[in-house]
Amino acid sequence: MSPRARLLAAAAAGALALSACGVGGQDSALDVLSSPTGSAPEGGSSPALSEGPREQVPSALDDPLSDGLPEPLIEVPRILSGGPPPDGIPPVDDPRFDMVDEVDWLRPNEPVLALSLNGEYRAYPVQIMMWHEIVNDTVAGVPVAVTFCPLCNSALVFDRRLTGPDGVDRLVSFGTSGKLYNSDLLMYDRQTESLFSQLIGLGVAGVLTGVELDRYPVQTVSYQDWSTAHPDGLVLNRVTGQERSYGANPYEQYDAENREPFLFDGELDDRLPAKRRVVGVATSDGSSAVAVDHAVLERDGVVPLSVGGRDLVAVMASSASSALDSVEISEGRPVGSTGVLDPQLDGRVLTLQVRDGRLVDAETGTAWSVTGEALDGPLAGESLTAVPHTDPFWFAWAAFYPDTEVVASTG
Repeated sequence: MSPRARLLAAAAAGALALSACGVGGQDSALDVLSSPTGSAPEGGSSPALSEGPREQVPSALDDPLSDGLPEPLIEVPRILSGGPPPDGIPPVDDPRFDMVDEVDWLRPNEPVLALSLNGEYRAYPVQIMMWHEIVNDTVAGVPVAVTFCPLCNSALVFDRRLTGPDGVDRLVSFGTSGKLYNSDLLMYDRQTESLFSQLIGLGVAGVLTGVELDRYPVQTVSYQDWSTAHPDGLVLNRVTGQERSYGANPYEQYDAENREPFLFDGELDDRLPAKRRVVGVATSDGSSAVAVDHAVLERDGVVPLSVGGRDLVAVMASSASSALDSVEISEGRPVGSTGVLDPQLDGRVLTLQVRDGRLVDAETGTAWSVTGEALDGPLAGESLTAVPHTDPFWFAWAAFYPDTEVVASTG
């Protein structure tokens, strides 16, 4: 059983114990939201919720070991201060967007986080995410948290609707706690002030301990590739209510493979260099995880993999500049843009390959984007299912998934 699976098992046992003690009952202070109506994506809560106020429950942000809280799923002494206080790195809570033809401040090679949801396409430039780490947004009616941890190079998108161990449905917003675990961002929700580990999307301390956040696929791609594929898409702009040096990288050369991770107190896994980028994909319970060395994708372009019995492909078909290299993000060295796709379409399995620098399928010759859209050819307009993944540094992925399978170069 993986450490993540053990955490979830412990959380389930804790939830049963709390239930037996009456927590979450009719008179509980946790019961602050009315019953939602409507439907939601598979695994999510109802979309009819409204964002609630701060609940009168103990705060894990203040003390993860407060009386009345479940036992944390992580080692509390290993929760380290990253320096800033809670929300000292301020999330973007009122995101504003530009149309592609209004954007004159992004270089073509700059990385953006590409989110596609229910037919809406949005790009979140890393030059903004670097300084805010969380954007609380609503896309196509779905409340989401777009997150980026520069210390782990992990970008993930979560649904902000969740159901607590008490059975209460909530719509939450997230802030930055100023704390780290395994050098990874610990987020907190503003309604209960529970702590969530960003890289695994799991409540690890507080009232919402054990709650798994539903994820949506997000890819880090170049702005040029994204804007070409989505000329009518929306781009998060720099009107954030904060003055920051957008476009600058405060972590100069942080992704150099000879640089030590910041405030990482775990054991380094020597199967790969600590700062090597990997494509990380795992089952929701963490019982099956695979890490694909970026060096293999740079060489092969397409790598088949199996995660939890599901056959997938990791692809690398374009490049964006590293946001963690040069002082100016636009001057960073090129690194791969990756995706993880289900190659099945209408009952048949496509064979993806790189041909003349383009990602195509062998069956029809259709060209595909790294995000799974058919760009041109017989299948133009079709889409392959993108699977949630992230491109973290190896040290972080291995810390949370020590039993991960590794696809690495043997040459």
